[in-house]
Amino acid sequence: MKIYHKYKQKISFNQSGFTIIESLVAIIVVGILMTAIAPTIVLSVATRVQARRVELAADAAKSYIDGARTGTIDVSTLPSDKQLDEYDAPKTGTLTCNKDNDYCTSPENNLYCIDGDADSKCTKDSSRDMIIQAFRYNSSSTDVEDGYSLGVRVYRADAFDRNKVTQLKALKDDAKQQSTFTGGTGLRSVQTPLMEITTDVSTNTTFEDFCKRLKTDPAKSC
Repeated sequence: MKIYHKYKQKISFNQSGFTIIESLVAIIVVGILMTAIAPTIVLSVATRVQARRVELAADAAKSYIDGARTGTIDVSTLPSDKQLDEYDAPKTGTLTCNKDNDYCTSPENNLYCIDGDADSKCTKDSSRDMIIQAFRYNSSSTDVEDGYSLGVRVYRADAFDRNKVTQLKALKDDAKQQSTFTGGTGLRSVQTPLMEITTDVSTNTTFEDFCKRLKTDPAKSC
């Protein structure tokens, strides 16, 4: 009978585990990697947040335009004495919108509240509420039934949260509409519109009404 002896493997000191220095080096390497990828993570999150804001602004603008076309939103009180590219952006410092899906009472009565945080109103400390500035124009008539060009600017409600009265920005002021993506730090000025669009609204209009409203030369007859 053969007897086999088990020999205990001897483990040298340098193979018994990580040393404190090796652990510190690993921590430093992980820290360097986290520092390197942190800006990318922040930029990615900021881009997604900005894209969501622009998406909500697009939905708000579409809802308002649809309401204007169907008559569920009253546009007869909107200012109509200027061309669309001549209207100034609203002023900050105050915002009174006590009812969702309704016009505000200050700073202007052509500002429309779209509630985004389910409190049935728009407040200037909310970044989710949307404020629509609306205005219309028809060179030949102020009657809504004759059709008109409708201008819509969408701002965040917290754009009005300023200690002093200042003017918000619009595309006519060489301000840039906020894009769905972000650049640099991923931050955007709340004073610029999330969206600014124009559209034509026609209700029971004839070809002559279209011609009078859309012709570029007022001297020409239809």
